[in-house]
Amino acid sequence: MFAMNFDITIGAYRLSMLESVTVKSSVENLADTAVIVLPGSAYNRALEIESLIGEGDPVSIRLGYDARGEELPLEFEGFVRRIAADEGSIRIECEDAIRCFRKELKNVVLADTTLEELLQHVVQEVGGIDLACDYDFRYDKFAVYTMTGYDVLKKVQEETGANIYLREKTLHVHPQHAPSGRKVVYDFAQNIEKSDLSYKDGREHAFLVTVEGTDAAGATVKATKGTPGGDTFTLRLPGVSDMATLERRADEAFKSRSRAGCEGSFTGWLVPSVAPGDTVELRDETYDTKTGSYYAVAVETSFSASGGSRKVTLGEKIG
Repeated sequence: MFAMNFDITIGAYRLSMLESVTVKSSVENLADTAVIVLPGSAYNRALEIESLIGEGDPVSIRLGYDARGEELPLEFEGFVRRIAADEGSIRIECEDAIRCFRKELKNVVLADTTLEELLQHVVQEVGGIDLACDYDFRYDKFAVYTMTGYDVLKKVQEETGANIYLREKTLHVHPQHAPSGRKVVYDFAQNIEKSDLSYKDGREHAFLVTVEGTDAAGATVKATKGTPGGDTFTLRLPGVSDMATLERRADEAFKSRSRAGCEGSFTGWLVPSVAPGDTVELRDETYDTKTGSYYAVAVETSFSASGGSRKVTLGEKIG
């Protein structure tokens, strides 16, 4: 039987006791987050953790079943954002390197710029971050005015639908559900503890997606994808008139709403390790509809004395 173990450091302090850890990671959220919960007291004495750690301290979380802490897999790296007492426990909320993007940027207007050029400008001003962007999107104009780097990323994510996330010191920007990681196998008979998955037939509903942009004269430019006569969905992108960009955005929005296959989430254990962006191969000898490869959108890792688990949320079927 494997022993549960952890190796967590906050600043110069290494934790020796722990109630629980929850790490949330998603390609649809700009930041990976972690919540570390400590007992409020030990040996009938209150823990004075505030004297040892503080907001902004670096955080490293390693979790696993091995007794040798230095060899445990790294689950999270980031910084302390908030420390609070919570019903007799101490709650330490952390976020990843997105903290670096909470810096206010200089006001500037970028004309006829690609998404990659825009974000390269942002990471250079933020400093210490590399960029990996293969999302093809063009703005007629993008105004940075009283915005932080985080504000820019949030606006870009909302308008483009791109998957934007940090891995170590690299900002990743990719098309929706484009695999960028490893292949991980899950079998319903072996390593899936709980399933909240349901099967969706993409042919069930007809709908039409319209993406509207505006040109320099203020005229509306639009691209559509889908079948008239059903539900409609409209997305407006002011400052975008490039037809290829609008058509690509409409196609992505349509695919995300019409995909067939399993949707929802399932829960496994700490092994195998899986991260957003990985390809999850589901296997089920009983039900063919549950078999296939999917893009992992989000992973929530939980760890406590009662055990460790990973809740994996699926995205588009890719095989």
